[in-house]
Amino acid sequence: MSEVRSDLVLLVADKDMEYAMKGLLSRPAALGIRRVSCEIYVHPEHDSGCRTHGHVFLRSMLQRFSRAIVMFDLHGCGGEIRGREQIEAEVTGCLEKSGWFDRARAIVLDPELEIWVWSDSPEVDRCLGWAGRRPNLRAHLEVEGIWPAGMGKPADPKKAMELSLRKVQKARSSSLYKNLAASVSFQRCVDPSFNRLLETFRAWFPMCLNDAPAIDRETQSPA
Repeated sequence: MSEVRSDLVLLVADKDMEYAMKGLLSRPAALGIRRVSCEIYVHPEHDSGCRTHGHVFLRSMLQRFSRAIVMFDLHGCGGEIRGREQIEAEVTGCLEKSGWFDRARAIVLDPELEIWVWSDSPEVDRCLGWAGRRPNLRAHLEVEGIWPAGMGKPADPKKAMELSLRKVQKARSSSLYKNLAASVSFQRCVDPSFNRLLETFRAWFPMCLNDAPAIDRETQSPA
């Protein structure tokens, strides 16, 4: 009897990314997909290891999983000069040649994971400890010159997050990324790498007819 495959293996660059993905996958209805069986691994060489050796790391898992995703930051991967789209194509090509064929994909976050944090969602303020504060988080970052008015995202998303947490004396932890991913509305995200991930999930794991419709926490009406 052939071994039953799990749906997905995720190879990521660090624990922050691991916890962010755990938060996302805890919300299949909001993602517009069915529930997915998944295992997540962190590459010991982080972003550069995912870029150069991700296909090697995953080669032994070809028969255990139906699909594979390699995810890492552009910043720190060692190939920044070539840009997000080219690196995604290169890593996906290596995965295809290693035996995954069309069952694997690379997702590169430009410049880094924190780009997914920033939106106009009130859940961002809540998760980062800014709920009810005046000025609000966006206004504070504008005053600090970190998030100029008119820009969709801060130019340095990681610095913006670190400054925000420092101001309210909140510790930065992997669980923070999980909380953000588990609560912020996906409809507000315009980041290309996130949308590529969302399109991939929806193509690979379409929602079943009897699945519940997606309800975002921010738009759910009170009882």
